[in-house]
Amino acid sequence: MTKQKTRQSPVGYSPIAVALLLALIVALSTAWAGADSASTPNSAYAEPEKATLPASNMQIDPLRVALMVVDPQNDFLHEKGMAWGVVGKSVTEHNVVQHIEDLLKAAKSANLPVFISPHYYFPHDHKWKFEGALEKVMHAIGMFDRPGSLDVSGLEGSGADLVRRYKPYINDGKTVITSPHKVYGPEQNDLVLQLRKQRIDQVILAGMSANLCLESHMRSLLEAGIEVAVVKDATAGAIIPEGDGYLAALINFRMIADAVWSTDETVWIIENLER
Repeated sequence: MTKQKTRQSPVGYSPIAVALLLALIVALSTAWAGADSASTPNSAYAEPEKATLPASNMQIDPLRVALMVVDPQNDFLHEKGMAWGVVGKSVTEHNVVQHIEDLLKAAKSANLPVFISPHYYFPHDHKWKFEGALEKVMHAIGMFDRPGSLDVSGLEGSGADLVRRYKPYINDGKTVITSPHKVYGPEQNDLVLQLRKQRIDQVILAGMSANLCLESHMRSLLEAGIEVAVVKDATAGAIIPEGDGYLAALINFRMIADAVWSTDETVWIIENLER
């Protein structure tokens, strides 16, 4: 009798190995997420006392700017989401769920265009032959999964669904929801096309997660000649033994973005735009 081989995942990791890896990460990160959220803010996130980089001179033009929110979905931002065990502490510390809503409310009140770049995975995406570390994790836990590109059954309230409190702002018939991005950046979706078709070349950027999809969107938009202001407390990152994703992103936001603002600063700027 031929000995049956143990089935391996498409990228060479057995399901048992992936499960053990995920269990370790989630266990450690959940413990951190359960720490006292009212404790002193992480001093590593504070602005430097003596900044050496030039100050931003970005000026918002209401006829050229849009609010861009990346991955405002339950798997990142809901306590029962697939990624909450690793991002929950950061999301809570920066009050990200509320801050994204504050930005959506301000943009809609000012009649600014709003763009959403969602993250979805379909069955054919699970057949990829190679993946990076976090691609392996996302696929192993079923993050952002949908049954098909034209099938929305089971979407309502799922991890792939938009956060419920954002839906009144997004499902208003005016918001542009792009085709899904697949790894981190918008290179494979229609975001840049949609921005260009509306002659938008300034973006206020928020969403998840800081050092992955958000930073990748920032870099791609800058390379496309679009001016980008990142809202630093309307994003969060995974905190795992390998490092703090939010801190990694914050350093690059400061070095690369055209502006880095807080939510309060951004809302004030939007509310005081002159048309």
